[in-house]
Amino acid sequence: MKQIWAPWRLEYIQAEKSSGCIFCAALAEPDERRSLVVARGQQCFVIMNRFPYNTGHVMIVPNRHRSRLDGLDDQELAELLRYTDYCVRVQERVLRPEGYNIGMNLGRAAGAGIDDHLHVHVVPRWVGDTNFMPVLGDVKVIPEHLQATHRRLAEGFAAIQAEAAGRATDTR
Repeated sequence: MKQIWAPWRLEYIQAEKSSGCIFCAALAEPDERRSLVVARGQQCFVIMNRFPYNTGHVMIVPNRHRSRLDGLDDQELAELLRYTDYCVRVQERVLRPEGYNIGMNLGRAAGAGIDDHLHVHVVPRWVGDTNFMPVLGDVKVIPEHLQATHRRLAEGFAAIQAEAAGRATDTR
C-alpha cells in the first residue's frame, strides 16, 4: 500500500481551532479576497483551500450548514454537482491541469478536517506534481500565491457563470 504524505497540512492540524464554522464565516464575509471565495451560487459557494494540496485546490460548500448529503434538498444537491463541474471547467481554462482528484471526506474517521459542514474538494493535478520536497524537506511548493490564484479563478468563474446564464435564457 502506498502512503500519501502531506506534511504541509500539519500547520492546519496543529493550529488553534476557532469557534464556529469557517465555511459559514466565509459565506458571511463580504470581502471575497479575504475569505478566498471565488464564486457564489444560489445554494452553494466555491472557496479556495487555505492549506492547498496543489495550486487551485478549491472546495464547493452548500450555503446551509449540513454535515451529510441527506441533509441537502434536491436543488442543493444539483447545484453542488453543477459547481463541481464548473470548478473543473474553470481550472481547465485557467490552470490547465492534467487530471483531478474530486471527493468528500464525510466524518472525522474519513479524514474530514471540517466534519460538520460538508464540502467537495476539487484538486487539480499534474504529472510529476509530487516530489521529494514534502517528504524530505517538510514543505510543499505551491508555485503561485493564493491571492493571484484567487483572482484568476474568480475571473474564470465569472465567465463560466455568464456563459451558463446565457444558455439558460437562450430560447433558440
